[in-house]
Amino acid sequence: MAQQMDSPTREALVARVRFYRDLGMTEFYRRVVDPALLARLESEPEPAAERSDLTSVSVLSQEESAIPPRKSIPAAPEIAAIVPKAERAAALQVIRDEIGDCKRCALHKGRNKLVFGDGDPAARLMFVGEGPGADEDAQGLPFVGRAGQLLNNMIAAMGLKREEVYIANIVKCRPPGNRVPEQEEGATCSPFLFRQIDVVRPKVLVALGATAATWLLGSRQPLAGLRGRVHAVRGAQLIVTYHPAYLLRDPRQKKEAWADLQIAMKELGLTPQGKG
Repeated sequence: MAQQMDSPTREALVARVRFYRDLGMTEFYRRVVDPALLARLESEPEPAAERSDLTSVSVLSQEESAIPPRKSIPAAPEIAAIVPKAERAAALQVIRDEIGDCKRCALHKGRNKLVFGDGDPAARLMFVGEGPGADEDAQGLPFVGRAGQLLNNMIAAMGLKREEVYIANIVKCRPPGNRVPEQEEGATCSPFLFRQIDVVRPKVLVALGATAATWLLGSRQPLAGLRGRVHAVRGAQLIVTYHPAYLLRDPRQKKEAWADLQIAMKELGLTPQGKG
């Protein structure tokens, strides 16, 4: 007669069998499994503290790694009243003056220059990125480094000039080492971005990367599930695509990004000039 397993060993085996079952691995035993053990596995509910919800776990690409979901994203402010086109440059300057020499979060400690925004105050198309990099921090303008050069090419391929669009970021100071902005940093800075959006009143917003999409939509979702369709944000049509910095690391995704931009172009009634 086979020796009966002690309780700790039996519990460990039950847990292991359940883990493999949840992975979909059911036909891998070379030995006969105790029928009583399998019966117990099927009949007993999984302990709440030990439950592994594998359906909620995904392996994210570097581009899909946005802010940690440890805290909920604060609700965006109410949409402001429409500003006449002739007054939008001045309205943006009011926001910039209010930000001032910002020390509202820890990002100011390593900042060289605050990066507010750039472009046409009445643009029909607005791009939103994650945060300034080294070149942007040095010049005080968004997207002026290698990623900015690629973005310029993308804009040109859409049949536009950089000065015809508006560009801004979720945070206006460079995160150390170009890391993803922390939740508190995004919560502090994003209200100013929403005010910029309300002033510019673009017809189409393009979120460059998962972090921008997360804050604009107010929820954390995989980039793959957001691309390829139009979202409504603050009266604009939002298109989600890859960040140009990610495209520099993985040029194979440029074709996918171009497909995203074509959705934006369709909303704007633009004719493509090339594939950038």
